Amino acid sequence: MAATVGRICGARLLKNYGLVGPQVCQLSTNAQGWTKSRKLLLSTLGVIGGGAGALLFALEQSVDASGTEAHPYHQPWSHNGWFQSLDHASVRRGYEVYKQVCKACHSLQYVAFRNLVNVTHTEAEAKAEAAEVMIKDGPDEEGNYFERPGKLSDYFPSPYPNENAARAANNGAYPPDLSLIVLGRKGGEDYIFSLLTGYTDPPAGVALREGQNYNPYFPGGAIAMAQVLFDEAAEYSDGTPATASQLAKDVSTFLRWCSEPELDDRRLMTIKAIGIFSTLAAIVYYYKRHKWSSLKSRKLAYKPVSKK
Repeated sequence: MAATVGRICGARLLKNYGLVGPQVCQLSTNAQGWTKSRKLLLSTLGVIGGGAGALLFALEQSVDASGTEAHPYHQPWSHNGWFQSLDHASVRRGYEVYKQVCKACHSLQYVAFRNLVNVTHTEAEAKAEAAEVMIKDGPDEEGNYFERPGKLSDYFPSPYPNENAARAANNGAYPPDLSLIVLGRKGGEDYIFSLLTGYTDPPAGVALREGQNYNPYFPGGAIAMAQVLFDEAAEYSDGTPATASQLAKDVSTFLRWCSEPELDDRRLMTIKAIGIFSTLAAIVYYYKRHKWSSLKSRKLAYKPVSKK
């Protein structure tokens, strides 16, 4: 519209309106009216911005390639893609792996037992899982703390009372909380899977201190956590063969769910939003064509007044 008004002004059709003409002509967005210096400035800024972005990308890739740790392979997870959901059977098996293997050292302080309901367990099963844990509560009327069976509203308790106790039990190493570990590590579940299955003997020239193990996927290679996943290291309630890779795959999927428990709901909402906004876009486009068709198809003719 602004370009059309500019062309009208350029044709001097509004020359009799001295105040309106210059103001309307300023609305033109035609690039032909730009000065040479302005075009040069904008071109320079575009080249500099694109070059800076390419440089940052190249530097990030070079830094990753220059690291000493191995890069995890991308696994064909069933929840890859915008419209794929988590494998809930795998999430349940991953919870069993965490309960039988990982729970002894690692906590899930941001996950509550109620989060398991209708995801991996029924409400009754989740209540039974919570009741197996003793939660420190209080104080009571006499000011004493006591222990009680867990409830759905309770969060997974830490295996250690504090950080110092955790370090003392693990030769000075502090086992990290696993609630957000997938989001907190580059590579996500690919990194977790590769780390759990990547233990090997240290190469020649690499010296490890007592209590350390070699894992090429861990930064520096020396990790305090020993290999914990072996064939039949845990038992599945559904009878799935508990190989080391299966255990690592399931617990990685479970930890992905712990980091994003709303993942399935968010993707389902994305599908709904795409459908709703697609319909609204079609309606708005039709309404726009309906309203503007008469204006865009009309013809304007300029008939100068004849001099008599």
